Amino acid sequence: MTRDDIEKQVLEIFLREFEVDNPDMDANLREAYEFDSIDAIELLLEIEKFLGSELSQDEKKQAMDIRTLRQVCDYIEHLARVRNLIGQKG
Repeated sequence: MTRDDIEKQVLEIFLREFEVDNPDMDANLREAYEFDSIDAIELLLEIEKFLGSELSQDEKKQAMDIRTLRQVCDYIEHLARVRNLIGQKG
């Protein structure tokens, strides 16, 4: 898994689950795309599917400060590093 893989998957999730096509990576999700707490929970579920494992309570708490797609990608990249998924093909 590479950063490009992560960004591509996040964009696919946003198109498929939230009907957001070609989003601005630095736009505030709440302001630009009316992202709410239900959407955030759905996104966390999608992240778990992508990583192939459940998020811990601490990892879910870390997600509470995410405001942009770039931050979503940073968050996933961090989780992937912790799980030793970075650099693996798959």
